[in-house]
This record gives sequence, C-alpha cells and structure tokens, in this order.
Amino acid sequence: MIRVMRVADVRLEPDPLDPSQIVSGTPVTSVAELDEGRGIWEITPGVVTDVERDEIFVVLSGRATIETDDGQRVEVGPGDVCLLPEGAKTTWTVHETLRKVYQAH
Repeated sequence: MIRVMRVADVRLEPDPLDPSQIVSGTPVTSVAELDEGRGIWEITPGVVTDVERDEIFVVLSGRATIETDDGQRVEVGPGDVCLLPEGAKTTWTVHETLRKVYQAH
C-alpha cells in the first residue's frame, strides 16, 4: 500500500529523553512512528548524548553538530543525509529545532 503524508501535517507525540542523556539546556524530543523502524523525529535546542542504532536520516529543518566519542564532528542541516553506525556514542548540540525523517535497523 502506498502512503503519502505532508511532513508538516504529521502529528508528533512526546518522546521523553532519559535525564541522564541531557548535557545542557532543556531539549525536548517528539516522534511519529510511521512504520517499524521508520519515522519523523524532532529535538529542540540543547546538548544530549546518545548511543546510536544503525540509522539513515534526512534533515528536514533545523541545525545540529554531531560529535562522536572518537573525535569525528559533523554539521547537519536541511537536506543533509546522515548515516549513523550501530553503537556510535554521540553528542548532539542542537542549534535550531531539528526535524528529521529516519529509518533505523
């Protein structure tokens, strides 16, 4: 079955962060699960840590810097495609509320 939806019209539900992930600020996350392992995710400004799943995502809006524990640093913004390897330990510095569409394994 083919499904089409306007990203701006998709209702996101709260997806609370584990307080231990928050480094600074008061970031809030929300998500819309579209299918198993696929969805739309959003985070407001702040700094958070995470351990990644095997994921590909496209940034729809906003900006962030993603740093890994091995020193890699990337800037992501609208239109960027990013591949996150399983188990990567990351720190996300979200400069502007970031919304992405993702697929994770």
